[in-house]
Amino acid sequence: MPGTLLAFLGACTLIAASPGPSTVLIIKQSLRSRRAGFLTVLGNETGVFVWGVVAAFGLTTLLAASELAYDVMRVVGAVVLVWFGVQALRQARRMKRDGDGSADAMDGDGDTRELSGRASYRAGLLLNLANPKAAVFALSFLPQFVPEGAPHLPAMVGLAALWAVYEVGYYGLYVWFVGRMKDVLSRAGVRRRLEQVSGGVLVLLGVRMALES
Repeated sequence: MPGTLLAFLGACTLIAASPGPSTVLIIKQSLRSRRAGFLTVLGNETGVFVWGVVAAFGLTTLLAASELAYDVMRVVGAVVLVWFGVQALRQARRMKRDGDGSADAMDGDGDTRELSGRASYRAGLLLNLANPKAAVFALSFLPQFVPEGAPHLPAMVGLAALWAVYEVGYYGLYVWFVGRMKDVLSRAGVRRRLEQVSGGVLVLLGVRMALES
């Protein structure tokens, strides 16, 4: 059992370390504030847990078996990625138009705190739930670590919860690091460039997802 647990956590580390849309979004939101970044992490990991529970009940098998259902989710996920990317690019353009001063101004008002709160959580949750790969991966990943003889459903749900909690800690380090680098990242032009890069990456990931067979 301890060996299986260590192997599971090692696999979770490799998964979290692999760059993907969630990583890009978490870093982008962390540029706004630690609160926005951490709530994005919580939203993303809620999605991880949801897909884990769905996989435990075997419902993701239907998604994996149905080409139409998978394609619908793939297109929806691509639209979500492109939408987040376009929002980041628009933010970069606004910052350029306002002389890069809008970033600091945004961080302090009530509207931005609202954005950094529930909207950030929703962003992380939506990005994860709109990704059909996350659903299919949970179905193939979690059963490998169910101990022999253990009740399948409770074990899968427990592993899903552990996976989500572990990634909260892992991605929390990203949020912390971006916060530590805030003095550098808040300089005129730097944050705008980062918004441009993250926005471009999200758009490209969305296009790639849409074109995948």
